[in-house]
Amino acid sequence: MDINKLVENSEAVKTNFEKDEDLRRMREFVAKKLEDYRKTINYMACDAPLQILGLSSAIETALLRHGCNRVNDLFDMDFTEVKGLGPIRIKELRACLDQFFFML
Repeated sequence: MDINKLVENSEAVKTNFEKDEDLRRMREFVAKKLEDYRKTINYMACDAPLQILGLSSAIETALLRHGCNRVNDLFDMDFTEVKGLGPIRIKELRACLDQFFFML
């Protein structure tokens, strides 16, 4: 191979490498922004009203009387303390919550 061609190709390789690095940085930036966006959307979805869960009226009424108006009110909550929720209704509530979170 001719030494002149190697020198010419080295500049092209350097330019391609720099473009690849720029592209990699842009992909990382976009991936991070999309992850931030996903977290924001998930938070906003959890701030939705209870009605989005499609609960039975008995469960919804019991939760509203207990002071739960939004999905995020249900986090870290002991459902056994909610008057009107027995084991079967708690199981139904948990199933609806699981389905809701699966959709996110």
